[in-house]
Amino acid sequence: MMLKALRSDGRPQGTPRKAAEVFPFLEAYIARKEQQVLEIEQVVERYEVKRMKEERAYQTMSSLRRMFSGKKPDHHLAVEYIHYVKKPMEQVRKLRAEISQAKQIMTDSKPGDVISIPEEIEEQLS
Repeated sequence: MMLKALRSDGRPQGTPRKAAEVFPFLEAYIARKEQQVLEIEQVVERYEVKRMKEERAYQTMSSLRRMFSGKKPDHHLAVEYIHYVKKPMEQVRKLRAEISQAKQIMTDSKPGDVISIPEEIEEQLS
């Protein structure tokens, strides 16, 4: 039985290989991608904690002190949010999709099957 991994456009791709050869690599690939997800989520978490601390510190200031300290304009905060939260979380979604694709290949095939793996994954196999 030949199992083919599909690209987003539905076409199979990649070089056919024995599943047993690819499984150890896929396990390492999944672990590496999950580590990347954790690192990105930690960066986002640190940014959000920092922002909350800054906001709390600003709110606890007296009115006079607030007047002199200044607060970041809202559009600066929006740009920071996009840079530190939104874009990294998009990357996390992509990584999770790659992880689920690799897990799907592993669950849908037996060690003796000949499978095709997607080019994105195969690039890292070589």
